[in-house]
Amino acid sequence: MMATPPHNDPGLQPERTTLAWGRTLLALLTVSTLFLRWIEHHGLFVLTLWGVSLITAAAIFATQRARYERGGEAIVRGLMGPNIMSVAWIAASGLALGILGIYAVLAL
Repeated sequence: MMATPPHNDPGLQPERTTLAWGRTLLALLTVSTLFLRWIEHHGLFVLTLWGVSLITAAAIFATQRARYERGGEAIVRGLMGPNIMSVAWIAASGLALGILGIYAVLAL
């Protein structure tokens, strides 16, 4: 059972943002399972890709509730700004996965 939202207008940005982060989490979990299929061709190095994607998914899951609550409080206060740390984390993870994936395909 979900707690009462911290604001009086459901469907606002915190809900949409939570759904978007949930889709990102699901995509990372899906990709992490696909990486396991690469082990046969690219060796155990692929476990690095698998680990980065799983750690990123776990970080999204662990911070999801706090992000939602901050968003609801920001609406009530009338102050809403970008969540720079979350965006920077997912960008860095995506960059790392891309670089490691290219290395796995070209060098291994």
